[in-house]
Amino acid sequence: MTWYLVRRVGQAIAVLFGVLVLTFILVHAETGSTARAVLGLKATPARIAIFDRVYGLDKPLYEQFVVYIAHLLHGNFGISYQYGQPVSTLMAERLPRDLILLGISTVLALLVGVPMGIYQALRHNLLVDDVLAGTWFTLYAMPDFMEALLLIALVCVQFHWLPPTFPGNISSVGGLFANWQAMILPIVVLATNTVSGFSQYSRSSAIQQLAADYIRVVRAKGVPERLVVSRHVLRNSLLPIVTILGLSLPGIVGGAIIAEAVFNFPGMGLLFWQAALEHDFPILLGTTLVIGVATVVGNLLADIAYGILDPRIRYASA
Repeated sequence: MTWYLVRRVGQAIAVLFGVLVLTFILVHAETGSTARAVLGLKATPARIAIFDRVYGLDKPLYEQFVVYIAHLLHGNFGISYQYGQPVSTLMAERLPRDLILLGISTVLALLVGVPMGIYQALRHNLLVDDVLAGTWFTLYAMPDFMEALLLIALVCVQFHWLPPTFPGNISSVGGLFANWQAMILPIVVLATNTVSGFSQYSRSSAIQQLAADYIRVVRAKGVPERLVVSRHVLRNSLLPIVTILGLSLPGIVGGAIIAEAVFNFPGMGLLFWQAALEHDFPILLGTTLVIGVATVVGNLLADIAYGILDPRIRYASA
């Protein structure tokens, strides 16, 4: 187990470095002048030269990367071109709001998706199973922005039940709960696709468990069906969900960027979106690195949890 952890941590560092290199190359390969995009089309050549010199954009790309890595090792993510503030400060302000949004939506997806998958497994090959599976696959295939726009058109424009977006003056976590009505639609959009994945994975796992020999033995002993499902099928069906939860982090975060942009949610997703529109490279690199760290750590924790929950797995021999 110890050697497995050492190997996985080494792989995680290599993956993060690769993500950082690729992102750095891609954002700097964008056509057009960064200085002109930030300063505007009327910026003079002198102002553009000063901007490039201040932010080191007049140096070769490899020198810029070495300087960025050196600053990163000291906890310096750079200064935002757009806001003129440290990127770490901007991310620290918005990260707690993202944790609340992603946490609530993921918990909601688990509470709905896992029981729904078990329910479908118990009614395998029946009409209700086919209808629910078709519904979840349709929602899973639907883009997040389409779901968001349809909900806005129906819930906000047609019936006026909820506000379509967040107000632009929210600067704290308390502001989210003061405008809790505006949180409902982003949570629903993020939870929908995740519910679809969790329900189908738990359904497949539960079907395998229901066909296992030990379930036949338990039923032959006269154990009530309710206890068979809750004590045996449900418990063993949750093991794959642990892994899927870690692997679904990139999709959840990617959906958060779209949802935050559509609903004007004041989180890191909206910050990333606005930075992409404004050519704000330090924010793009900083948020990408944070998302990469969260994804890699999430996958590592999922693997460790799976090994703890399932004693049959022996990572040392892997």
